[in-house]
Amino acid sequence: MSMGVVTGAADRRILDERGGTRAMTWIMAIMLFLTVLAAALGLGMVNAAGALDRQLAGRLTVQIVTADAAQRDRDTAAVMAALNNMPAVRRAVPVDAERLGELLKPWLGDTSSDADVPIPTLIDVDMSVPSEESAALVAKGVRGAAASARVDSQSRWLSPVASFMRTMIAGAAALVVLMALATTAVVLLAARAGLETHRDTIAILHMLGSTDVQVARLFQRRIALDTVIGGAGGAVAAIIVVWLITREVNGLGSELVGGAALGLRDWLILALLPLLFAVVATGAARLAVLRRLRQVQ
Repeated sequence: MSMGVVTGAADRRILDERGGTRAMTWIMAIMLFLTVLAAALGLGMVNAAGALDRQLAGRLTVQIVTADAAQRDRDTAAVMAALNNMPAVRRAVPVDAERLGELLKPWLGDTSSDADVPIPTLIDVDMSVPSEESAALVAKGVRGAAASARVDSQSRWLSPVASFMRTMIAGAAALVVLMALATTAVVLLAARAGLETHRDTIAILHMLGSTDVQVARLFQRRIALDTVIGGAGGAVAAIIVVWLITREVNGLGSELVGGAALGLRDWLILALLPLLFAVVATGAARLAVLRRLRQVQ
């Protein structure tokens, strides 16, 4: 009997294939499904954080706070003149009073449009050179033009959002790592169970001249096949779910939420995850089988 025939027969039985369906395949499908979802969440948060940084980089808000409407108008004119003469300022635009009233209406009600209610003037400022030094110079110039003026960085207002995004990114990355470790543990258990189940078959293979490396290669092929088949199925299911969610998110029309949309690079990373897990599973199976075979000899 040729060695190739024995090897092929052992390869088909090595991990207890029952009715063409192996538990290992389903486990890998579930692992990859959850991993792709976690990776998609992390990549989306990275994109959203980048979009938020780009939107807020070098943007300031100037508030003219005074109860006297006439004084407020004079201070606004003085601040606008100062901003327009600053090289560090690319654009300075006062927020429309009606728009500001609509934003305050949920808190002030109909009184937000009352002329007797002192509503501060807001000016959106875009910096030509985003930096802390430029922002400090602009703030100094604004306060010199009007004592009632206050300068705030928009990034400070949204720092809790940025912190939440960083937390979500770290959590998603940790989840992907944990899933990879769990997959490795499952592979080790499956390899050891296969060795115990097929101990007699392995003994016969050794009698026929097979080496430990050749026996380990049987487990590698079987586990790699299970990982690729199950992982591909789980990854495809997860990618479909992510695509459906992305389509719904894009329909919201929000710039911040829309910034979380996945790009071509992100989709390629998600598609490569099954192959990456197959490599990890194959390497873990090889090491586990070789170590176990050396121990039993």
